[in-house]
Amino acid sequence: MSSFEPTQQDKLCMLLRHARKKAGLTQIQLEKRLRTYKGYVSKYESGERELTLRELLEIAEALNVDPLSLIKPNQ
Repeated sequence: MSSFEPTQQDKLCMLLRHARKKAGLTQIQLEKRLRTYKGYVSKYESGERELTLRELLEIAEALNVDPLSLIKPNQ
């Protein structure tokens, strides 16, 4: 695999960022919905921090999207 191909983590980060923007939210607005700390969204969107399944489900709920759409966008 080429080092220029996105990893699964990179793909998830892109999908999460896209879902947030599609919901019309800034990172700060999403952090407020999640009741979490400043920089939380930035850290997972950049790949600096990996999410647990529980966190992924909470993000999906805050964005009003099906959690599967965050990991399998074509469904």
